[in-house]
Amino acid sequence: CSDEETSMKNLLVLKEESQELNEVEEKDEKHLGFRIGGKSPHTKNTSRKRAQKKATRSYFTCFQCGKSFNQHGNLEVHMRVHTEESSFTCQQCGKSFTEKGSLKAHMKIHTRENPLTCQQCGKSFTQKGTLKSHMRIHTREKPFTCGLCGKSFIRELNLRYHMNNHTGEKPFTCDQCEKSFTRKIGLNSHMRIHSRKNCFKCNQCGMSFPDMDRLNRHVIIHSGEKPFICQQCGRGFKFNKNLKTHMRIHTGEKPFTCHHCGKCFGHKVSLKTHLRLHTGEKPYTCSLCSKSFTYKSTLNAHMRSHTGESPYTCKLCGKSFSQKGNLQTHMRIHTGEKPFLCGQCGKNFRCKVTLIYHMRIHSRENCFICQQCGTKFTDSKHLKDHVRTHIGEKPFMCHHCGKSFTLKGNLKTHMRLHTGEKPFTCKQCGKSFRHNVSLQTHLRLHTGEKPFSCLECEKSFTYQRDLKRHLQTHSVEKLQSDKKLTKRESCHWPFSLSSFCVD
Repeated sequence: CSDEETSMKNLLVLKEESQELNEVEEKDEKHLGFRIGGKSPHTKNTSRKRAQKKATRSYFTCFQCGKSFNQHGNLEVHMRVHTEESSFTCQQCGKSFTEKGSLKAHMKIHTRENPLTCQQCGKSFTQKGTLKSHMRIHTREKPFTCGLCGKSFIRELNLRYHMNNHTGEKPFTCDQCEKSFTRKIGLNSHMRIHSRKNCFKCNQCGMSFPDMDRLNRHVIIHSGEKPFICQQCGRGFKFNKNLKTHMRIHTGEKPFTCHHCGKCFGHKVSLKTHLRLHTGEKPYTCSLCSKSFTYKSTLNAHMRSHTGESPYTCKLCGKSFSQKGNLQTHMRIHTGEKPFLCGQCGKNFRCKVTLIYHMRIHSRENCFICQQCGTKFTDSKHLKDHVRTHIGEKPFMCHHCGKSFTLKGNLKTHMRLHTGEKPFTCKQCGKSFRHNVSLQTHLRLHTGEKPFSCLECEKSFTYQRDLKRHLQTHSVEKLQSDKKLTKRESCHWPFSLSSFCVD
């Protein structure tokens, strides 16, 4: 009987400590000042019941935050949250607590007492609330849902931390450098930078870390291990957070929204980069010409204009490019791919910018007018090119032979004479051509197309030159027929020369 009574007492003590600890956690979490976007129905019902109890038994009210208590002692304990008074101190590590129940729960860390065990995996816990949260891993229950994006969480505290991603709030601030953090654990790790407590050293490279968790993450870099596997595509990742970010590709989730234009992004860094379009910020500056850029990749591409570097080479024709995007566009010349489709007339284009220019034909956006002949153009570039035909300007000169051209595109085409480049290849016979129009003409040999027809005899030809040559046969025949007609008329003259003779 004594053993049973002792065990019953221990259970009652544990229950009392668990209740006290849950109350402490609630108070501490509410003290953080977070806002929750959504809760589960169970949470709402519980809060209603608590509100009803408080309405009948609340006598002592905190003058700082308005919270009410049914006992004066509870109010006194609560006031320590505002005054930061810590009456209960751990004799082993010196950590202080505002409530006795919190100290008791903390002491289990030193004694390694884990009285609460999970029946499914055998893991032990010091607190009942922690065991409850852990059980949701097995049941996959996520009762705390974000009202903004619909994402659910196992713990209410995780939801509160998540809400900071939407609000941008960082309530934990370093008192030495004023840097702010979303979570308290982030602030604690940061504080070790100031105290220089890097006690955990990597045996392979000697690098030090402020905690064991960071050291373990670092060691994975040396081992090359990728323990976090995507169940949908099989791709492996070194860190769990990288896997979570990757999963947004499959789910289509884009939790980061621009408050200027409403555009959504899957990564926070993508949103930050996008915001520069609205703010006009250009943080990347060229050291040679002082030109500034919004993106680092644009600066890298710009630097190649100074160095002349062209690292992206076409494997089919050997042509090199300074930007990867230009190579991808160039490859469509070989493949014949035209992925940009006009929705109004069905015409396809190799480049997106060409489609944009083409769309102005349908919208009749011909805002740029030539002052000399009145011809209208969809953009200023085409107008400038056109004006050169009037003034005879040829600014693009070939450095090989000195020949000049009105348009830059004509110079590029001309350069193929010197380089021997033939980028347009027939898929059927492999023959290559210097110009796209030559390839299109050549393809008629394979298709049997004969678009040039004679109007006199309806005979068709593959090439225009053959039609011209054929037309000459008609002109010769006509000339010969005219000569025959002239001879015939002279032979059947209606009167003789003798009639003109005078006796």
